[in-house]
Amino acid sequence: MAQVWSGLFNEISHKPLPPPAVSCVLNPFPSPCLPPCACFQLLKALTPEENSLCQHGLYFQDGQRRVDYVLTYPVKKPSAGRSSRQSTHLLTENAVARSLRHSSSLLSSPAADVELGCPGETFGGQEDHKAFRREEFEGKLRDMGLELEKDEDTKVTGVGFVKIHAPWNVLCREAELMKLKMPTKKVRLQSSGVVEKISSLVSKVLEPLRPHLIVESHSQAHIITCICFFPAGITSLLGSGVYTAAYPLHDLLYEEWANYSVFYKYQPIGLVRKYFGEKIGLYFAWLGLYTQMLIPASLVGVIVFLYGCATVDDNIPSMEICHPKNNITMCPLCDRVCSYWKLSTACGTARASHLFDNPATVFFSIFMALWAAMFMEHWKRRQMRLNYEWDLTGFEDEEVSSDHPRAEYEFRVMQKSLSKDQKSKMEKLTCRDRLPAYMTNIVMMLLMIGVTFAIVFGVILYRISTKAALHMSSNPITRNHVQLTVKTTAAIINLVVILILDEVYGAVARWLTVLEVPKTDKSFEERLIFKTFILKFVNAFSPIIYIAFFRGRLVGRPGSYLYVFESYRMEECAHGGCLMELCIQLSITMLGKQLIQNNLFEIGIPKLKKLIRYIRSKQGAFQEEERQKKLQRYETDHFLEPFAGLTPEYMEMIIQFGFVTLFVASFPLAPLFALLNNIIEIRLDAKKFVTELRRPVAARAKDIGIWYNLLRGVAKVAVIINAFVISFTSDFIPRMVYQYMYSPDGSMHGFVNHTLSYFNVSHFQDGKEPMDPLHLGYHVEICRYKDYREPPWSSTPYEISKEFWAVLAVRLAFVIVFQNVVMLMSDIVDWLIPDIPKDISLQIHKEKILLVDLFMKEEQGKIHILESSYRLSTGCKENCSRSDNNNSTAAHPRSGLHTNSTKSL
Repeated sequence: MAQVWSGLFNEISHKPLPPPAVSCVLNPFPSPCLPPCACFQLLKALTPEENSLCQHGLYFQDGQRRVDYVLTYPVKKPSAGRSSRQSTHLLTENAVARSLRHSSSLLSSPAADVELGCPGETFGGQEDHKAFRREEFEGKLRDMGLELEKDEDTKVTGVGFVKIHAPWNVLCREAELMKLKMPTKKVRLQSSGVVEKISSLVSKVLEPLRPHLIVESHSQAHIITCICFFPAGITSLLGSGVYTAAYPLHDLLYEEWANYSVFYKYQPIGLVRKYFGEKIGLYFAWLGLYTQMLIPASLVGVIVFLYGCATVDDNIPSMEICHPKNNITMCPLCDRVCSYWKLSTACGTARASHLFDNPATVFFSIFMALWAAMFMEHWKRRQMRLNYEWDLTGFEDEEVSSDHPRAEYEFRVMQKSLSKDQKSKMEKLTCRDRLPAYMTNIVMMLLMIGVTFAIVFGVILYRISTKAALHMSSNPITRNHVQLTVKTTAAIINLVVILILDEVYGAVARWLTVLEVPKTDKSFEERLIFKTFILKFVNAFSPIIYIAFFRGRLVGRPGSYLYVFESYRMEECAHGGCLMELCIQLSITMLGKQLIQNNLFEIGIPKLKKLIRYIRSKQGAFQEEERQKKLQRYETDHFLEPFAGLTPEYMEMIIQFGFVTLFVASFPLAPLFALLNNIIEIRLDAKKFVTELRRPVAARAKDIGIWYNLLRGVAKVAVIINAFVISFTSDFIPRMVYQYMYSPDGSMHGFVNHTLSYFNVSHFQDGKEPMDPLHLGYHVEICRYKDYREPPWSSTPYEISKEFWAVLAVRLAFVIVFQNVVMLMSDIVDWLIPDIPKDISLQIHKEKILLVDLFMKEEQGKIHILESSYRLSTGCKENCSRSDNNNSTAAHPRSGLHTNSTKSL
């Protein structure tokens, strides 16, 4: 069966301490369904206020034994004249009587779980069966040495509580069984005087940023937390309704971690790990490092943005567009209702586009690719340091062996065995058994992706139709702000749809994973993460990918436009390019997801669920006086939201990492907004874990698992996408081609005219020409549109010109060169930065030497003991021999003298 062990804490006091009250999660007993686990305590001094606070529901009735774990179960409200203890006694008697009637069926087949149901039983019979299971379970806990205390006369109507305490001797026994590690010898790393002084100086500078933790004391020892593995069997009892909840209690970790006023301080990661376990500790360590790494990226992004602001007045293309003497007449943006327009009206869009479309964005794209590589390497080093500090360096083997089958998997296997009537043979689920689930997964995944594409297409139709409708408005202000109105409203619609589909896709991914019936919890989590990531990634980035790579490229030309449903003309990009529209879509989606999901989903929904559970538990009990009293800690935690895993937290950050890296060429301020969000996100998640969620059972983990592979994948894809954004979405390549190939003086003068083609308005299709052929009082004969095509007076009118092919060739070449150069630089960064910090590798090496020395000394001691024993035994034999010889000499003097003379010779 699965076993999980945990490293002991950093240091133990030199003076012996009396066995303290141990805050420990459930220590299950060895059995076929409940594997063993171990718990450990952290000795911590508490202030009198904190000690007083902990007394409210954190201890048994005697005030000495600490409540380490709580189980809740449903109880019926006692009738008049009967106490809760009497009802509990009768319930126990019924359960025992029923167990006598059904002892053969229950004991002979322990695998027959309550989840299978009991057909034909009444509701009372089912309740008796659940009570029997509880008594059996709790009896085995007592046999294991745990101490239990029941409380049914609580302020929570219809809920009974089982408080569990693990004595000191149980902890010591389990620690021995789990082969837990203790420090054998303190080793201080030797450093030079200069390095030590620099380290001391840095430590003093960073002292205000470190959390003020309570110093350990030997006089007033108390336990904050424990690290333990949750038994697999209790999941079955929870699922079948034998127990309704199982959780440890909250106590500390608020002031110096889950408080917004300490946002500028480092996180107490070591304390978080001891409170929640390594798995959650690694998440917050990763989130803290990610937030720190966003600081240099934000600074460079702001510098790039400021460079665009500083050079906007010197940008020649935008100056040509905004010049008042510019009288270039552009072709209509839509059929019939749209009229001709002057290029100078796009002055504001052109100037705004330069803020994000300038030569510095190319540098920033390269920088962000290298930043992602450095972030990944830095995290590997940080993770290795945490593995060493948390004693996880040898955890891999135990981690693999801890993957026990899930209850659902065993239930399906048992169903398969029963259907084949092969109870003795060990069955397992094969690919054939899972084939219907696999087919359902493929079909549903494709269907969900198709739904996302359909919604994106629907927003495209909204933009096209809304643009035509606004151009028909009689209000001149409305007609002048058509582009801004359409872009903003479409981006908001995309945001709302993304937020809704995120929740839908999360539920669908979980349902599809349940259909597959993975064997282990690790396999279930990885499959769920992969499906959720695919669906949410496509959902978040489909509108952005459309704007970046497809919008404005499937349009056609005047006189031969491309239509959807024969009536909707495909939309074009503004003259400043699609990069500005991409920036608007990206910023609204990113900021909207962060603000709405953080504030509404992460704060509002847990509070709402907590309120609903509280109201339901109080129905019909508001008149009772005892209900108005302060709830105990174990009663308060009962109303908290159950912990559902770290998948939503990681997923939110992975999607944000995509916004920061994938399209950073179009939005240099993305790292800054991510940094500001994460500063709040850390404390928000901390507060949610401490005050809004039930304290999760601590779980060990050596790394962040599949999330690291997803991060690497996003970082690799970001290089390719940014190469295409620079090449095809921005005007960087056309500007370079014009300046070095077509400009008469090597400057950017004439670039705007070079990118515009000519169209004879008499070549419009029937019914597609503007209703008002006049523009500013004169008849238009030639209009311009953005494309590389031959003029109408050439021998091949409106055909693609040679300039188009030259620009396309340079664009493709840039993609290949940029991608390979940046990936090569990333690999060089990966190679230059070692995965293991030098001091950690030296320390591990020294510990191995110490371990070898310890073994050698132990072997030498054994050899010395053996030699001593041998000498003693040899001396004993010699003494015995001498005694025999003396006796022989006394009887035969001459013989003895001859013998002694011979020995002396």
